[in-house]
Parts: sequence; structure tokens; C-alpha cells
Amino acid sequence: MTTAEIQPERATLHPALKIALEMGPLALFFFANARYGIFTATAVFMVAVIVALGLSWILARRLAIMPLISAAVVLVFGGLTIVLQDDLFIKLKPTILNTLFGSLLLVGLVFRKSFLALVFDGVINLTEEGWKKLTVRWALFLLVLAVLNEVIWRTQTTDFWVAFKVFGILPLTVVFSAMQYPLMMRYALDKPK
Repeated sequence: MTTAEIQPERATLHPALKIALEMGPLALFFFANARYGIFTATAVFMVAVIVALGLSWILARRLAIMPLISAAVVLVFGGLTIVLQDDLFIKLKPTILNTLFGSLLLVGLVFRKSFLALVFDGVINLTEEGWKKLTVRWALFLLVLAVLNEVIWRTQTTDFWVAFKVFGILPLTVVFSAMQYPLMMRYALDKPK
């Protein structure tokens, strides 16, 4: 018996479902904050993240590393926010996550390893130079998002910060991702016909 015969085939989530599972908790956080405030919204966010991870596991029989780390940080900082009744912790979460992921990407490059290639898990196949350039771009983008989060939460109201998380960071990430398409096509190993 081969390994492929022993292990069940992993399902691939439809991109729309994957986005819904990743963005759903954030949308619930936004709506709960608007209706009930930051502490209830944080609890809703924590539960939604756990549910999204559970659904991902049920549907795909695997969990990607970034959502797992994100969930752990959400649970720790969300828990501190609720227990201590201090919204500082949930506001620091994006800064810490983006700094962590951006720094890890750069550290990987120092050791000649593209952690970004692991994140994309074979969805995109690039040359070594392509992975290096894409990794540097993503690392810098994440670090900029960390700084931007710090500026927003320190200078604006909590409601503005929550809205910015949903309607600012998400569009910025989509635009940034789209801007990487030419680089990915230039360095793709399997160029589309």
C-alpha cells in the first residue's frame, strides 16, 4: 500500500468559501461592534474564528498555518481584552500579527527560505527569484499595515478603527495583491496558455 492510498485526499476549498471563512469573522466583528460595542464584538470575533477554523477543518481536512497563528493571537488578545475590559489588546492584535508575519518572511529570506511559498502551498509556482521578490514585497506591505494600525488606533475612535479594519485594510490588501499579478506572471514556472 502506498502513502497516497493510506491518507485520504485533501479537499480544496472553493476560493469564495475560503474568503468567506476568512472574512466572515471580521464582518461579524464589525457588525457586533456597531450594535453592542467592542467587548461583545471581541467575544463574537473569537467564537467566529473558532467556528471558521472548525469549518475549514471539516471541509478540507487541513488547516493552513497563517489562520492557525491568527486564531491563536485572536484568542489570546481577545481573551485579555474581555477579561481585563481593556480594548488595547484587541487593537494591538493586527500590529502584532502583521509585524510577526512580515518579520518571519524577512527572516526566511536571510536563511534562503521563502515562507511565502509555503503559505501559497503550491497554488502559485514561481522561480526562486520570483519568490524572493514577492516575499520582500509582502513583508514590507505587512510591516506598513502594522504601522498603519498603530497610527489609526492611537489617533482615532474605536469605531473608526473597527471600520478601518474592515473597509480600509481589506481593500488595501486586495489592491496590493492585484498589483503583484505582473510579478507573478513574469516569474511563473508554469505560464498559463
